[in-house]
Amino acid sequence: MKVESLNEKIESSIDEALKLKQALLESQVENQFEARNLYDNCPLCASSKISKSAVGDCSKQWLYNPKLPTIMQWMNCEECDHQFIEGPYTDEALKIIFSKQPENQVLGYELENNRYISARIIEKVLQYKSNGVWLDIGFGNGSLLFTAQEFGFEPIGVDLRKDGVIGLQSLGIQAYCDLVQNIEFKKSISVVSMMDVLEHIPYPKEVLLAMHSKMDEDGCLLISCPNSESWVWKFRTRQNQNMYLNSIEHYHNFSRTRLASLLSECGFDMKKYGVSERYRSGMEIIAQKK
Repeated sequence: MKVESLNEKIESSIDEALKLKQALLESQVENQFEARNLYDNCPLCASSKISKSAVGDCSKQWLYNPKLPTIMQWMNCEECDHQFIEGPYTDEALKIIFSKQPENQVLGYELENNRYISARIIEKVLQYKSNGVWLDIGFGNGSLLFTAQEFGFEPIGVDLRKDGVIGLQSLGIQAYCDLVQNIEFKKSISVVSMMDVLEHIPYPKEVLLAMHSKMDEDGCLLISCPNSESWVWKFRTRQNQNMYLNSIEHYHNFSRTRLASLLSECGFDMKKYGVSERYRSGMEIIAQKK
């Protein structure tokens, strides 16, 4: 075979591959829709002084679907120094995302290993609240609720994934598939846990105020989420390796400082700060109702 002929075939193959790639990209764009309801103001302080900041790419995320846009445009609030996504997902987009469930969120996932981690978390809460109703918002694999019951708490779970709720109910544990602010609980809540949940909520202040009204007078709030003030976060960002900027379900990047002030605005005193062993750059905060 002549060299010229071989080169022509290679060039032709490359050209066909590029055309196919372009066609696939165009097809994806055609199938995409307006997936977000854009914020006009900061979702925490309502300031209109917001500007574009970091940009992420969610296309490599397991929950990603080609119907969704890949770009994640983060915004900064000049008033309260909070970073948030340009807007929460529409109902249509959420249906696509919630059509899949990460393995580590399946009820009973690695139950024994997670039991030890959950026990260490619960032990930090006991000095502030040692009994009563434990409400876990976004209970996922259920480990924290199962272990809280071992410690003598009455467990209640809330999650937006129906399979988990049905599974928990089948075990005789009270569970709801609804926004927590819409639920009327029969008993006052002693402990509310939101483990890697607050950053998924479009308007966190709404939920925190609702929880405050449903809790005991000395009720305890346990929150886990990434800490944008940690040096792990800062170094990862400098190296362009901050996975949280690409997290498809995240709406907020909280700093310890901003989260503490938000809790105070909603009627809670921050009592204890800790480093989470569950996720990179994570923090765990225990707060108590004022």
